[in-house]
Amino acid sequence: MIVGTAGHIDHGKTTLVRALTGVDTDRLKEEKARGISIELGYAYQPLEDGGVLGFVDVPGHERFIHTMLAGAAGIDFALLVVAADDGVMPQTREHLAILDLLGIPRGTVALAKADRVDAARLDEVERDLRDLLAGTALAGSPVFPVSALSGQGVDALRAHLHQAAQAMQRADEAGGFRLAVDRSFTLKGTGTVVTGTVFAGRVAVGDELVVSPSGKAVRLRGLHVMNRPAQAGRAGQRCALNLAGVAKDEIARGDWIVAPRLHAPTARFDVRLKLSPAAPAALAHWAPVHLHLGAAHVMARVALLQGDTLAPGASMLAQLVADPPLGALNGDRFILRDAEARHTLGGGSVLDPDAPARKRKTPLRLAELAALETPDIAGRLARLLDLGGVDLRQCALHWNRDDLAGHLPAGSVRIHAGQADWAFSAAHWASLKEKLVADLAGFHERFPDEQGPEAARARRMFFPRLAAPVFAALTEALLGAGSLQKSGPWLHLPAHTLALSREDEALWQRVQTWIAESPLDPPWMRDLAKRAGRDEAAMRCLLQKLSRQGRLYQVVRDLFYLPEAVEQLAGMVQDLEHASGETRAAEFRDRSGLSRKRAVQVLEFFDRVGYTRRVREAHRLRNADMFGDAAQRA
Repeated sequence: MIVGTAGHIDHGKTTLVRALTGVDTDRLKEEKARGISIELGYAYQPLEDGGVLGFVDVPGHERFIHTMLAGAAGIDFALLVVAADDGVMPQTREHLAILDLLGIPRGTVALAKADRVDAARLDEVERDLRDLLAGTALAGSPVFPVSALSGQGVDALRAHLHQAAQAMQRADEAGGFRLAVDRSFTLKGTGTVVTGTVFAGRVAVGDELVVSPSGKAVRLRGLHVMNRPAQAGRAGQRCALNLAGVAKDEIARGDWIVAPRLHAPTARFDVRLKLSPAAPAALAHWAPVHLHLGAAHVMARVALLQGDTLAPGASMLAQLVADPPLGALNGDRFILRDAEARHTLGGGSVLDPDAPARKRKTPLRLAELAALETPDIAGRLARLLDLGGVDLRQCALHWNRDDLAGHLPAGSVRIHAGQADWAFSAAHWASLKEKLVADLAGFHERFPDEQGPEAARARRMFFPRLAAPVFAALTEALLGAGSLQKSGPWLHLPAHTLALSREDEALWQRVQTWIAESPLDPPWMRDLAKRAGRDEAAMRCLLQKLSRQGRLYQVVRDLFYLPEAVEQLAGMVQDLEHASGETRAAEFRDRSGLSRKRAVQVLEFFDRVGYTRRVREAHRLRNADMFGDAAQRA
């Protein structure tokens, strides 16, 4: 168990920790000279069951609240220290408010310097403390009158802390490793060492890790857990990591050491924000604040999502926009202080660490955030599925969980495609199918002369928020059921057909033969019109209608290819992709036998329809299945 001290300056926190453990947590010469704590201090004490009780001693001066907040990140148990002679003081109240906003659920109160006052004063201060604790997470916590100098009550307090540690449930080790760095230094003969509290997961000597948000890759060379050499550490412990591959000045307080997959720094995240009842005024939209999350301290802006102001004591969904980015995941607790760093304003928990910059106040978005507040994983997934699809891969990152599929409701639809892993409720998946059919019917009504939209265009028109792999799975499901048909790249309903007049059909049979005479280098529209003895405008209209039917591809304005020729050229692109990982105009020209100008026109057509994508001077394959088994036709 990790105990964090809290309380006003000169109320005896460090002296009490020394009486409890025998360890002086003031390490710095300046601390010893001034008699006050400036930095975080650490002490450890063995337990009878073989465990270790850890102490994080924090400064009490108001100027060092930012240091106190770094130390309070990740503690399990609060030890609020109040001097009996002074009683409740400003930092007593502020530290208690911080502990409450951080959601620290367990703690006790040490009524220090009890030997300096009489029994009446002890009773008075204890009554004040119980009134102060009422309405907080520490309400009803035991109060121990103690004196570090005489030893009064120290044994009883120590026994209470040991009992609480042995009764505490072991922290959940699910998910990837995360440690919040609160100290970084170099030891001679050892190298770079960082210390901090493990928020999640496990780590072992030899593991590959990442410093976040910088992204620096490191390896765990050595490890101390709760001040003891160890081979592995886990959630709920304080660890000292000896890291290879990084210098001391490349890591700072506020960084995270994480499993590689959890490196995802963010500058914009949605939260549930509660303003402290003691906040000096209402919080306005877009107010500048000091943001404390984990051991990090950055500046940020608050975008309120359910109003223009937030009153003291009230809560609201909000978005925090940080500068610079930092590490944050769902469930992380944070504290906000005012722009001058004089008052603690409030705090809360992170809901979505990858929040949108636009449409952040829509009813659907607010409903999604409300669903993300559900503490139970299965219930959270069920609520999100009722609102739409769930990106399980993204949720696994944001929630730091690996077992989400096991929490899905019965009957959920899973979509696996490449790296994508989505889930939908059966009802919502059925509604997506119905919507696509209805949207295509509306498209045919508006554009009766078109075969239908291409798949990429259909997704942009009908499902702009749906991921491309999911839309592909949706269309495949409808194609398999016969509710949808595909002619070339065009999607359409089975009943929708484009018919030519008898005269145009006869002309098409002649034109098709002429194009097939040189399929990879077909004649221009004007040459076809001249050969057929037709007006150019009429010929262009016919060829465009045929392209909408899927019987031709319009590569440029007046140049049309047969589908089998396009498939052959597409196969050449696949061959070049397999050989060198990309297609360049010169290589495609040589492979196809076309002129350079025509080769460029064909490649630009492939980019335009989404078969390839332009990457500087090359073209990369994007949708290999667009033209069927093109490689076999080449």
